[in-house]
Amino acid sequence: MYHLPNTTSIFNNMKNIRFLTIALWIFLLIPLCSVNAQESNVDKLESNQGKMQWWKDAKFGMFMHWGLYSKTAGMWQGRKYKGAEHFMLYERIPWKVYATIADDFNPVEFDADKWIKTARDAGMQYFVITTKHHDGFAMYDSPSSDYDIVDRTPFGKDPMKALARACRKYGIKLGFYYSLGRDWQDPDAPTNWPTKAGRSNTWDYPDEDAKVFNRYFERKVKPQIKEIMTQYAPVDILWFDTPGMISKSESQELRDYVLGFNPDCIINSRIGHNLGDYLVLEQNISKENISKPWESCITMGRNWGYIKYDTVYKSPEVLVRQLLDITSKGGNYLLNNGPRPDGKMTEKAVENLRIVGKWMDKNAEGIYGTSPWVQTSEIPKPEEAPKDSNMEVEKNTMKDAENDATSKAVFPQVFFTQKEGVLYAFVSSWDDQTALIKSLGTDRSKQILKVELLGASRAVEWKQTSKGLIVELPKYKKNEVPVSGFKIQF
Repeated sequence: MYHLPNTTSIFNNMKNIRFLTIALWIFLLIPLCSVNAQESNVDKLESNQGKMQWWKDAKFGMFMHWGLYSKTAGMWQGRKYKGAEHFMLYERIPWKVYATIADDFNPVEFDADKWIKTARDAGMQYFVITTKHHDGFAMYDSPSSDYDIVDRTPFGKDPMKALARACRKYGIKLGFYYSLGRDWQDPDAPTNWPTKAGRSNTWDYPDEDAKVFNRYFERKVKPQIKEIMTQYAPVDILWFDTPGMISKSESQELRDYVLGFNPDCIINSRIGHNLGDYLVLEQNISKENISKPWESCITMGRNWGYIKYDTVYKSPEVLVRQLLDITSKGGNYLLNNGPRPDGKMTEKAVENLRIVGKWMDKNAEGIYGTSPWVQTSEIPKPEEAPKDSNMEVEKNTMKDAENDATSKAVFPQVFFTQKEGVLYAFVSSWDDQTALIKSLGTDRSKQILKVELLGASRAVEWKQTSKGLIVELPKYKKNEVPVSGFKIQF
């Protein structure tokens, strides 16, 4: 008699076979997926490094803080105010009262071509300007808000359009600053630094607990970032400030949003949560080489925005020394100045940049595209250097306004950079006719084959000894930066 097979057993066997087949496929695919994931991450990293290359090679950029605070120029109701460009916060001015500054803000002397040409002639490779500072006022035509320079001022024009055109004309990369975590015009911008509501508008909007960052993020930040990224494309840098209380998911969303408009846009670290492309040091210079891309943003005077009684500017010699100090450690120097309310750059800023530009004409080879050497600098005459040569910290009561902690000291020092197997040594602030570079003595260095003075056609006298490399220094003219760059081949 024929017996029918046990269908339950067959079904279970088929399930086992199917399970084993699926398991085998998973076993085979996991390594492949892992390899693909690793390759994807490598590709992403290489792509990011690729887009960063021009920025890392550029080394030198111009920063500009320009807004309604430029119009008041340090004065409010007939007296000097507290807080510089942050005075709306320090003086607790209602935003609708603050907004009246726009009524006669008319920078008729603004000339984008002159600004960008001045930056180009100074040797700067990129330009960053405030599109919206903490006061919430947009210095461009913002369709999503009428609180902007086009709708609220008699000027009635969009300066960012002109600046974008000028940047393209002169081959300067374009960057826009945007205050992210602070906005004193918006009711939903809470802060927690240095304490809860420490940098919030609590005089117009006193209920800090009622503020929801995401409402501000969706209502104002994202629409304005879209405007910035599309109206002036291509935007090369988005320079965010004060991430404040943005969440990690919102920072990631913002990064993805920006790169959706331009995948090559470079974003600074102040987007928050370590999601930026480079680190920012404000009014400070690192004491050592930093392996990651980094930038020091530093004021030319004491303040970011224009203050009419801020008349003490860093000398061209100090500016060049700061550029070298930063470059020798692998960083970029973003040098700030605040234009006047009429739209002109201050005469002192223009003159200092002109002198720096003449120095760059001779020495740019040892700046652009370089990387740190085995040592960043040497101080041949320690007795002439201040106790802490890298930093001269000043006491400040307003850490987010006037907060310059950079050294202004001038003393004999040699800074080093390198590129393509060539060493560059910049002998700075030296009074003698010859300089001794101790790091390049025969007992510490390879044999030197050739030494050239950058920007000079004549041969330079030099001699390598056990004590160091002795080089002849040029005689400096009046208003010439007393820093000489030497190209050294081994």
